[in-house]
Amino acid sequence: MDIVLIGGLWLNGSVWEGVASTLESLGHRPVPLTLPGQGDGAATATLDDQVAAVLAAVDAAPGRPMVVGHSAACALAWLAADRRPGRLAKVALIGGIPTPDGRPYADFFEVRDGVMPFPGWEPFQGPDAADLDEAARHELAAAAVPVPEAVARGVVRLSDERRYDVPVVVVCPEFTPAQAREWIDAGDVPELARAKHVDFADIDSGHWPMITKPAELARVLAAAAEGN
Repeated sequence: MDIVLIGGLWLNGSVWEGVASTLESLGHRPVPLTLPGQGDGAATATLDDQVAAVLAAVDAAPGRPMVVGHSAACALAWLAADRRPGRLAKVALIGGIPTPDGRPYADFFEVRDGVMPFPGWEPFQGPDAADLDEAARHELAAAAVPVPEAVARGVVRLSDERRYDVPVVVVCPEFTPAQAREWIDAGDVPELARAKHVDFADIDSGHWPMITKPAELARVLAAAAEGN
């Protein structure tokens, strides 16, 4: 199966190298994306440009792919379900949740000179970064690509209720499946509360398992893909 891999804020497609190699060994075709404005040099990219890049990868797949979103990019994976509900086999959400309709995509940190740079490690102290050693933190921060303002502050638009028919697996790194279920049941994740097929997968890692547990994450994703 084609497995489209979308990294979260500040990440380009290279962050998936370890995951991709294991997925290939398990018989899948990984498609790591470098999104417009996050590694291709397009500093004026918009959220619509990133959505278009994801849809192009979906449309290029020979069959029905699984789309994987990490962190903020869970919203991009869910937008793919909204735009191509009949084309997707499944959506996998790693360490994040879908942004509801009408909300900004990722207006989380300070924007300077038209971009949202990586804010340093202070906001990620605790479980998020507990499994990243100093070398890994330095490497990730050094490679971080500032996110264009028109991406971070772009407004998510969802319109096709058939997205709720697309199966979802919530991959839980720095939180547990039990916590994720509680958030959904409490109404804190309205999009997943309405989804008809939601499963959960646990992985013992921080917020960036593609860096700290790539082989394990690949096996989780392969199991999700093969569960269709």
